[in-house]
Amino acid sequence: MEDVNATANKLLNVNGKKTVTEFMRELGGLMWENCGMARSDASLKENLKKIPALREEFWQNVKVTGTGAEFNQQLENAGRTADFLEFAELMCRDALHREESCGGHFRVEHQYDDGEAKRNDADFCYAGAWEFKGLNNEPELHKEPLKFENVHLAVRSYK
Repeated sequence: MEDVNATANKLLNVNGKKTVTEFMRELGGLMWENCGMARSDASLKENLKKIPALREEFWQNVKVTGTGAEFNQQLENAGRTADFLEFAELMCRDALHREESCGGHFRVEHQYDDGEAKRNDADFCYAGAWEFKGLNNEPELHKEPLKFENVHLAVRSYK
């Protein structure tokens, strides 16, 4: 509970100039453009530079109105935005790590000449979970191999 109160007080006391909504829109734009349905090594690396900078700006320039004494939607949204900034960075990190195109994860560098997604089941046939190790620390990837007994892995054709 102390951590929650400390974070709430920190958010309320920044008293910056940009609203939570402005930060959320900027983050959403970065994710849409650089980590959306089609992404590339370059676009993901761009986000991995821009998101930490946006997070730093958020903690120095966010404006949260009201107090923590009553229900405060702005404070709630600010907390969620802080979480989304961390989550977005992790999503980009994971997408950069995954050297293949599979399902809705299309890396432009990993496609066949006809534009179909190029899977890499030899290296990426696992369920992955990233362990948060704190800000500015590399997260740790934990892998659980996937075993397919009744389904043959294959490239999906959308033609």
